Amino acid sequence: MTHQPQQAIRIAVVGHTNAGKTSLLRTLTRRVDFGEVSQRPGTTRHVESVDLDVNGQAAVRFFDTPGLEDAVALREHLAGFDAQATPPERIRRFLQGPEAHGVFEQEAKVLRTMLDIDAAFLVIDVREPVLPKFRDEIELLNSCARPVLPVLNFVRDTASREPAWKELLSAYGLHVQVRFDAAAPFVGAEQDLYGDLATLLRDRRELLRGVVEALASEAAGRRQSACARIADLLVDAAAVRRTVPSTEFADEARRKALVAALQKAVFDKAQRCTDDLLALYGFRQGDTDEAPLPIIEGRWTLDFFSPEAMKDAGLRLGKGAVIGAAVGVVADLAVAGISLGAGAALGGAIGGAVSQGLGPLGRKLANKLRDVHELTVEDGVLFALAAWQLKLTQALELRGHAATQRITAESPEDGDASTRAAAAAVRGAQPARNHPEWEAGGITTRSFWRPSPQRESLVAELSLALQRAFVEAP
Repeated sequence: MTHQPQQAIRIAVVGHTNAGKTSLLRTLTRRVDFGEVSQRPGTTRHVESVDLDVNGQAAVRFFDTPGLEDAVALREHLAGFDAQATPPERIRRFLQGPEAHGVFEQEAKVLRTMLDIDAAFLVIDVREPVLPKFRDEIELLNSCARPVLPVLNFVRDTASREPAWKELLSAYGLHVQVRFDAAAPFVGAEQDLYGDLATLLRDRRELLRGVVEALASEAAGRRQSACARIADLLVDAAAVRRTVPSTEFADEARRKALVAALQKAVFDKAQRCTDDLLALYGFRQGDTDEAPLPIIEGRWTLDFFSPEAMKDAGLRLGKGAVIGAAVGVVADLAVAGISLGAGAALGGAIGGAVSQGLGPLGRKLANKLRDVHELTVEDGVLFALAAWQLKLTQALELRGHAATQRITAESPEDGDASTRAAAAAVRGAQPARNHPEWEAGGITTRSFWRPSPQRESLVAELSLALQRAFVEAP
């Protein structure tokens, strides 16, 4: 006997104009392109629907409704209806009258939706003062005889009036309330939202439990994919190697051009990783009108090879965060972040071998005999790459798709989870230095390049090291 799929739970998202209804839906569905978010009042003028899918089927169908604009006048209008009629009956009679298509058209759209759903999320901007008009809005919604779950938005704002709102809601029997900041959701806020909804929709608890489990699984999958992508970047950058004849390297202009080309190659790899992380978390590369992300915009200017970045990473490396701080012979500031491994004294080559093993030492000695120079990427740059991408991922995990305020990624601190994870990953990435063929799209690879099993195994190992940054984070 086959089980018929359960019908999606229908949820109306209601509330006053500009309370953050569309913003909430963007965050819950990870649809940054859903609806329109603006500071202008009354942005949403029509009822729009969007589904939350679980296992390929719609589990929850949300209805984004216009803002209630004149609940006070509508309440007075409804007072003239038959006093013997129940509240839902008065609402239905109102919807059949001409006012529902005229002066109260916006309210009618909301109430018509309310009569045809399982429950409603009442989104409240807790920064707003508790005015009499909000009492009329709550009474109108309660008149539809549908479960209403208040969602307290913007609770992190310093202008929050959360206690006053809780008191008002409780006075109207709305004792179950959820704190959910659509711009920067609390950890576990989604699970709380659906868990509390299950107390109002007891016959749909099984489906809602499935939604919570699916959301947790999706979150874990995104995190694993993010760490795997950062690990791939780390291996890719560690494998970068450019061999240059000493005669060509002796030309200052040519040398600077070669170093700049290598830096750009690594920088482009980092940018592609950033864009992949954006897409993974449901953000768009140029999505700055509604959700400006300066940390992401900065990917076009962030220079992992800058003296400041290298100094910061060098300090951490000097404290033992990463072994092999200077591989081979470190160049001057003109080529910061690049290791020159040959054409140098034998002692320098041996120094590089301490951190990289006999393989690089043998290669450096061979290069010296061939009178060539070898350019590779410093461990400090690898550390800066990994730590920054980790911090970006952590910021994206805590960012709602409706966010309009600016955010910044915290710099890695010595001894924090991100620093330790990035350090462990850089240590683990050292074998890639012996395999220039592991560089995706590198000079030694062809257009039909495919990662080797050994490379994929190393990426998987480094991914686990990076995931510790999230497990150990406070």
